[in-house]
Amino acid sequence: MSRDLRPPVDILHYEIVQEQASALGRMGRTLEQALARLREFDAAHETSESSSETPAAMQPVRRKLVMEAGQALWMFVVQREATGLRDSRHIMRTYDVPAEVQRCMGLAPPTNAAKLKS
Repeated sequence: MSRDLRPPVDILHYEIVQEQASALGRMGRTLEQALARLREFDAAHETSESSSETPAAMQPVRRKLVMEAGQALWMFVVQREATGLRDSRHIMRTYDVPAEVQRCMGLAPPTNAAKLKS
C-alpha cells in the first residue's frame, strides 16, 4: 500500500488545478461545437457573417446560434480568466471567432418576463 507523504494542502491544490484544466477543456469543446453549428448553418444557407444576407425566415434561428456561441465564448473566457489566463485574443484567433459572436459575448438571453413586456 502506497502512502502519499505530501501535505494535504498540496494534494488539494493538485486536485483543484486538475479540475480547472478539465473545465477549460469542456468549455473549449462547447465553444468549438457552438461555432461549428453556426458555420454549418451559414454554409447550408450560403450566408456570410452578416445576418442581413440570411433569409428573413431563418434570421431568428441564426440569431439563436450566434447567441449560443456568444454564451459559450463568455463561459470559456471567464473560466480562463479565473485560472489567470487573461489575454483572450489567443482564443479569438485560435477558434476563429466571428466578430458578431464576440460582440454578443456575455449578453444574457431575454427571459420570458422580458419577452412578455415587449
